[in-house]
Amino acid sequence: MAVTAQADDRPRAAEAHRVIAPAFDPDFYRATYADLPADMGPLWHYRMAGWQEGRDPAPWFSVERYLTAHPDVAKAGVEPFSHFLGHGRHEGRDIFPSRHAAAYFGQIGWTPDPWSHESFAASQAPATVGGRRRRVSAPPLTPEEHAAVAAEFDTAFYLALNPDVATAGMDPLEHFIRTGWLEERDPNARFSVLDYLENNPDVAAANINPFAHYLTAGRAEGRSPRHALGFRYDVIARLKPVEARIAEAAAASARLRADPPGRLAAALGKIGDLHITLSHDNYVEHSGGLQFCVRREAEQFGRRGVAHLHLYPAVPWPAVRAADEAGPLGVLLNGRRLGFFTPEAVRDALRATAAGPGRRSFAIHSLLGHGADAAADILAAAGLSDGFFWVHDFASLCVGFHLLRNDVEDCAAPPADSAACRVCAYGPSRVRHTQAHRRLFERLNITVVAPSQTTLDFWRAHGDLPAHDAVVLPHARLEPRKTARKPSADRPFRLAYLGMPTPLKGWPVFRDLAQRFEGDPRYEFLHLGGAPDPTAPAAFHRVVVTAEQPRAMQDTLEALHADAALIWPLCRETFSFTAYEAAAAGAAVLTGPDSGNVAAFAADPGIGRVLADEAALAAAFASGEILTLGRGPRKAMLYDLAYSGMTGDLVA
Repeated sequence: MAVTAQADDRPRAAEAHRVIAPAFDPDFYRATYADLPADMGPLWHYRMAGWQEGRDPAPWFSVERYLTAHPDVAKAGVEPFSHFLGHGRHEGRDIFPSRHAAAYFGQIGWTPDPWSHESFAASQAPATVGGRRRRVSAPPLTPEEHAAVAAEFDTAFYLALNPDVATAGMDPLEHFIRTGWLEERDPNARFSVLDYLENNPDVAAANINPFAHYLTAGRAEGRSPRHALGFRYDVIARLKPVEARIAEAAAASARLRADPPGRLAAALGKIGDLHITLSHDNYVEHSGGLQFCVRREAEQFGRRGVAHLHLYPAVPWPAVRAADEAGPLGVLLNGRRLGFFTPEAVRDALRATAAGPGRRSFAIHSLLGHGADAAADILAAAGLSDGFFWVHDFASLCVGFHLLRNDVEDCAAPPADSAACRVCAYGPSRVRHTQAHRRLFERLNITVVAPSQTTLDFWRAHGDLPAHDAVVLPHARLEPRKTARKPSADRPFRLAYLGMPTPLKGWPVFRDLAQRFEGDPRYEFLHLGGAPDPTAPAAFHRVVVTAEQPRAMQDTLEALHADAALIWPLCRETFSFTAYEAAAAGAAVLTGPDSGNVAAFAADPGIGRVLADEAALAAAFASGEILTLGRGPRKAMLYDLAYSGMTGDLVA
């Protein structure tokens, strides 16, 4: 689908959310797509990335088949579910059930006709919002309390997060005052109903509107509108043990049926030159940095006439599989899905081709979801022992591949028997996971490939896997252009956030900064990504990067004359495409010290600045010191990005 880059606003986002939310089935989405980020709700994920990856919003609706049946919708590049709900059903357009519907209905023990009126009507009912309900009624507000709430109530924010209110035609302020706070719905981006009630049991016991209490009394008493621990508290509260994630993945995998082995053997029977890759997912259906890398690698080998076989776990898995954790592999041949097959079927099909003509090579981009011994058996059956292992993340050092203790704090990969591991959710599974990587390295002759020297140095210092060799091959490099764009200096300093608004990538840091300096004439805040988040007062511009338009982010940043980009991940990045895209567009890269290669990249004064912590970042904006990084004062340079051919550059 073509890339688009366009300005957007909160009302437009609220309208899209309003149309989709009542018909969206979050239980189906969670059950069907087990790889959802832990810090993102199903509806937000679908709107931001899921529909573009072919994920279905409800058992009765297939994104892929709707776009195929209605090419005008596909050509227009619009989200298909909202198109059907807002236009298509009134035009009599055909819809088709999800291919996952039968499995889902079987899982929940229900056998409806997905085409029935009753099934469709049930899916249209407004979803329950707010989770736990503390009470069903409360005393009315006084006139003074009502006026105070009305003065600080954010209507656009409330409608964007609560589309059922707009659907019902209710006044959002009155809805919040009468029932919304009872359902733990927030009145603006700065106040959390749930946090305030949990932090102030006297307010909860009094059964009064927490926002009204905060505005008329709590604020003056020094009470906080949110948890003092901030977004990290929320991340920890949602953290799920690895064992529980594995159990969920195993249950989903058990429901899949592998395809007949003969189908795979027939497809591979006449292959000559072949390159095999392994990763954690289907790089065609999913988007992201690693997937972009595998896609470029496939294209590089394709230009040489080499076939590309990609293997991935049919169900996303949070660790390397143990021997007793069986499950099928998804198989792609030159980007086309052949089906789901057992590891044994893949091994046998490749063994039958090993004696044929042609050269073989392999690259492991991720071992997550694969059995180490099964993977080694498959490669050996293809006649392979020498190959490459990419350090896209640190999964070879810990099952918590971001190296974040409990998903919020950099841990720097301490020894597995350390006290630091004993207090981390990933600690109990770490040894099993790393030992599996060791078995793979001992059976194969592996060259480790890191996308940056910083990453390779860290990997060597904190692990001892028996690699045959190690090399550095950056995913991209900056090539200076001869011209530099110099916008006028009579405008505010523009700070941009790039990509999906998740805690892992630093969205809460950007959001808090935008909230703090909202209305400050020195600054403007921009969000470039797939979908907006109304919690940040930032101008949203829709930007989706695809294989067809890899420069979408860079071009939009350049067109908007962004002065800087906040690249503030919680984890150590091994490379960071967004940092390079920002620098290429002439934006300074602002980051923290624990961001891995981003910090190493931004340490160059011509590229950006590394700040000590979030307090130092806020202080630089408060004092105006950050203004020295404006495009004009810095005499920003523009670059082109030259991408590598990945393993294709390493295989002769």
